[in-house]
Amino acid sequence: MARKTPKETRVNVNYLFIALAFVLAISQISLISAATQADFDQILQPLQTVYDLVKYAATVISGIVMLFSGITYIMSGSDPGKREKAKNMVMYVIIGLIVIWAAPFIVDLILG
Repeated sequence: MARKTPKETRVNVNYLFIALAFVLAISQISLISAATQADFDQILQPLQTVYDLVKYAATVISGIVMLFSGITYIMSGSDPGKREKAKNMVMYVIIGLIVIWAAPFIVDLILG
């Protein structure tokens, strides 16, 4: 009986991994098709909690940044560079808040 070369052994191992991945994918598809909406809601509940925590933390941080940018604007005097920097900070904070708070509505719109 002839010994297998390392290349042949690697090919056999690759086929084994491909077959294993295929079996796992098929099993996941069958589990997904068997799941109900209540199961998905139960799975997504911790993610929603984390998202809410991040959303409210970002809102608090953005309030602090808005306060800082307002103080920077007031204290800028006649320096147009500092004024422009403060205006840009406010604009970026507002855009960030819109993105954070609108994300669930956009996802719901896309998913129907």
